[in-house]
Amino acid sequence: MTEVRERRRTSAADRLVVGVVAFIALGMLVAGIWCWTAPASFAAFTNWPEHEHFLHDAGVFQMGIGVMLLGALWWRDVIAVVLAGAVFTNALHALNHALDLDLGGRPSDPWLLGIVALLALVALVVRIRSLRPRSRTAR
Repeated sequence: MTEVRERRRTSAADRLVVGVVAFIALGMLVAGIWCWTAPASFAAFTNWPEHEHFLHDAGVFQMGIGVMLLGALWWRDVIAVVLAGAVFTNALHALNHALDLDLGGRPSDPWLLGIVALLALVALVVRIRSLRPRSRTAR
């Protein structure tokens, strides 16, 4: 009987945690997308200075947090989650620097950030493959 109660309690606790993580992830994604796609509107709403490139980057980092929160629900592997966040965030950060080049920065910034995203992607693919159970093949 106590085993059944313990399972219910764990199940309820798990549902609570998943719900809170998903709720926070959604909030991060909405705020990040808003900040990234409509920086002037976001700045006016939050009373932040209207610095377009800064707001684009802030939006990307907010979305990156949302992606990592959702990734944690999907993989339950901290390395895979962090690498997925690094791929997403650095790829969009590189895009920001390419699109906002007229607002400052160096011409090398998009390339360097893109390389970081690519390295993280390679590591993510390797990590995911290492997590899969190996199939036994007859020799």
